[in-house]
This record gives sequence, structure tokens and C-alpha cells, in this order.
Amino acid sequence: MSNINDYLVWRGDIPLDSKYIFNDVDSMILARFSYLLFDKIDLKEKETIESISNKMKNFANEDFNYNGDKELITNLGQSARFKDLIVTDYVKNNDFEAERQFSAITIHLSNEEMYISFVGTDGSITGWKEDFNMSFMENIPAQIAAKEYVENVSNKYPDKKLLLGGHSKGGNVAAYSAMFVSRDIQNRIVKVVNYDGPGFRQQTIDSIENKEIVEKIYTYIPQDSVIGRILEHAEGYEVVESVEKGIYQHDIYSWQVKRDRMIKMKNTTNASETINDTMKTWLKTTTPEKRKIFFDSIFEVFYSTSANTFSEISWIKNTPKLFETYKGLSEEDRKTITEMLKIFGKLYFASFKEHTISSRK
Repeated sequence: MSNINDYLVWRGDIPLDSKYIFNDVDSMILARFSYLLFDKIDLKEKETIESISNKMKNFANEDFNYNGDKELITNLGQSARFKDLIVTDYVKNNDFEAERQFSAITIHLSNEEMYISFVGTDGSITGWKEDFNMSFMENIPAQIAAKEYVENVSNKYPDKKLLLGGHSKGGNVAAYSAMFVSRDIQNRIVKVVNYDGPGFRQQTIDSIENKEIVEKIYTYIPQDSVIGRILEHAEGYEVVESVEKGIYQHDIYSWQVKRDRMIKMKNTTNASETINDTMKTWLKTTTPEKRKIFFDSIFEVFYSTSANTFSEISWIKNTPKLFETYKGLSEEDRKTITEMLKIFGKLYFASFKEHTISSRK
């Protein structure tokens, strides 16, 4: 079985040109590229992928945020296909108070095209809180930041066509920015690729003025997708094979490729359909106000630990603090949490039963 790192080893010696054109596996690699440790190196205004790789070569595997990233930047730096590409306009703009977690970078594929890569949700509690805010907010700060980033970079390089991509929330903000930038910029967009990123509230989709832009958006999800099934996708999606199970299929390194394409599957699994049905019905049967109280209250409990990421929370050590903060919530907020969990649980088991029976027929 092969993933994007195997693809780099196999096809890394073939340059991008008119014959061996940029494909969806190349796009998946650059969507992952934005996750790398740019804030931990002396990143100049203009670099090549090779020079970035050299600056990261002394980092150990454990220094990277995700397994596979060290191998990725090493392979990219040695790849004739990617190593000479110019990289510019790195931005990281996280804000705890604004509940914003945003980062993006631009890779210049040629004199005519550039790829804007948006980072997805990192391990921060703020990043995950912003994701859940999608369930009750018209737009989240990262979406607005992504739109502004595309506008700024487009104006800086006015003669270049645009490809946008991202994994997880990065895919969501890539799609959002494409849908809501000006018509002039939309006309320069070649393609937008969302790798297992959430969709949007129906109100957001209905507010798109230029419906034709949706035809340029492509979404890929693994067969057990959870994150990519959250909210609505105006553009539809294709299913790709992952060798992991459940939520771990969100790891893009588990997605399988063959030669220069992703391995496609016909359908998602019953587990993914169950989550999808549950989320859609939960959103329809609860109000944005209730969802705001629910997620604000839950994350207030997490924030009480003073941890920046979920991995920093020692659940044994922090359990008393978490429970104390929960008890300190108002009675009305605690009641809302219980009510929302009961609704979700009831809907989940009803959907699970329905898909289990359906699969036996």
C-alpha cells in the first residue's frame, strides 16, 4: 500500500511540466505542506522547498506535530518535482481571545500558477473550539482570514492563476475563500481541493452569489469520514481509501494512492453515514443559541486547565479541576449540556440501528 510519501519516492524525479502535469496527489502533498514547522525556522520572504527542507533537516521526528511530516519535508527537498518551487507569504495568525487558529503559505508552481495551502486544525484547544463554532456562527475568524489572505496574495501576484487546497479545516477555509472572494479573483481560480474538511451551514451555501464557483471545488473524504461529514457540502465529494479505522482515517498519510491518483471507493461506511445522519438531524433539531451555550460551556471546562493543547491535559491530574469548573457553570448551562448530549445520543443510536438493519438486507 502506498501513501503520499511513497508517491514522492516513486515520482519525485519527474519535474512538473506540460506532460507530467500537477495532479490531485501533488495537491494533497501541498495541502499537507502548510502543516510543517515554518514558525520554528528562520523563514525568509522567498525560499525554495529545498532550502526549507535543509533548514528542517536537523529536527527529529518527534519535533514535528504529526507522524510522516519529517519524511515528507525530507522527500520534498530531494524531489526534482518540488524542490525548486518558490515558497512565499507564510502567515500564522492565532488569537486565543478571537478564537482564531489560522495559517497559510503560497507555493509557486510556475510563472503562471500558484498554490495556496491552508493549514487545518492544529492540536490547540482554540483550534478545535473554532471548528465547533461553525455549528452556530455564520462564519468563523479563520474563514475571514483565509478570504483576506487570498485577496492579498492575488493582488500581490496579479498575473497568476490560483489553486487552493487544504486538509481538515484547511479545506473548509480554502472552499470558503473561493466562494466569497470577488468575481475577478474567482475567475483566476483553477481548482479548489478540500481534503476531509467540514462543510458549511446551509445558510452559508445559499448566500453564494456566484454558484459557478462551486463547480471548481472538489472534496475528498475517507470511507469512515467523520470530520468531512460535518455540515453540508454544496460540491459533493468523492471517497478515497484509508488503511486506518474510524476517526484515525482523518490522517492524510493513511490515504492510499496508486501511481498519480488516489484510490477511490464507491461508498462511505455505515459508521460514517451514522455520524452524518446524526449531525444533520442534531443541527436541525437544536438552535444555534443552544449549540453556542453547549460548546462554550464544554470548552470553558477545558480552558480551566490552562493547557494550550489537548495533549497537554493530564486527565488524571486535571479531572478534579475539570469537575470543579463544570460544577461552577450555571444550572441553566449544565442543563443545556445534558439536554444536548441526550439529543445527540438518541439520534446517534437511532441512526446506528437504521444503518445496521439496512446493511443486513
